[in-house]
Amino acid sequence: MLNLRKIISLFIFSGLIFSHGISESDKSEIIQGTLIDYLYLGAKHMITGYDHILFLIGVIFFLTRFSDIVKFVTAFTIGHSITLIFATLFKITANYYLIDAVIAFSVIYKGFENLGGFKKWLSLNPPNLVLMVFIFGLIHGFGLSTRLQQINLGDNNLIYSILSFNVGVELGQIAALAIVFPLLLSIRGKYFEKISKLSNWGLIIAGGLLLIYQLSNFIVVDTHHHIDLDKKQIDLKEYHHNHNDRKH
Repeated sequence: MLNLRKIISLFIFSGLIFSHGISESDKSEIIQGTLIDYLYLGAKHMITGYDHILFLIGVIFFLTRFSDIVKFVTAFTIGHSITLIFATLFKITANYYLIDAVIAFSVIYKGFENLGGFKKWLSLNPPNLVLMVFIFGLIHGFGLSTRLQQINLGDNNLIYSILSFNVGVELGQIAALAIVFPLLLSIRGKYFEKISKLSNWGLIIAGGLLLIYQLSNFIVVDTHHHIDLDKKQIDLKEYHHNHNDRKH
C-alpha cells in the first residue's frame, strides 16, 4: 500500500511541477514536420498532460467493466475531438491559462462527484455523468487546440495535420489508460474505501493547486504581457513624435 501511495504521489506532483505546453524545440521541429511528427506530438502532449490524465483517473476510478470504460472514454473522446478539430481548423482560440483553469476545475469536479459531494453536501442528485464527461471533453479539446495553435500550422495539409495530432492524442490516452486502469484494479480490496477517499481528495487538492497556478499565471504573465505591449506602443509613439519634431 505504501508503494502505491508513492506511485500516486509521484504521478500527481510530478505533473504539478512540469508544464505540459508545447516546448520551443517541439515548435521548431514540427514546422517542417510530417504527419507522423504531429501524431507523436499529440501522443506526447496527452501522456504529459497531467490535467487530462487526472480527469480520466476520476472518470474511471470506480469502473470495473470494460463496456463502462468504453462508454465514458468514448464520450470524452468525442467531446475533445470536436473542439480540437474545429477550433484549430477555424482558428478559434482563447487565453490558454483560462482554458487550463477550467480543465483544472474539471479535475476538482470529478473528485467532488466521486466523493458523493452532491448528495452529501449539496443535497442534490449529481448531473448525468456521461453528459458531464462529454461537456468537459469539449473543454479539454479546446485546451488541446489552444496549445496546438501555438505552432505555425500553415494552410498546406492543415486538416491532415490536425487529424494526425488528434489520433496521437487518442493513442496517448489509450497508453495512459492501459497503465492507470490496472493500478486502479489493484487497489480494490479491504482498504479500498479509505484509499478511494484519499485518492479523490487528492484529485480535489491537485485540481485546486492547478486552478490557482493557472489563474496566477493568467494574472501575472498576461498582465505583464499587456503592460509590455502598452509600453512598446508608447515608446513607438514617442519615437515617431520625436522623429517628426526633428524634421520640423
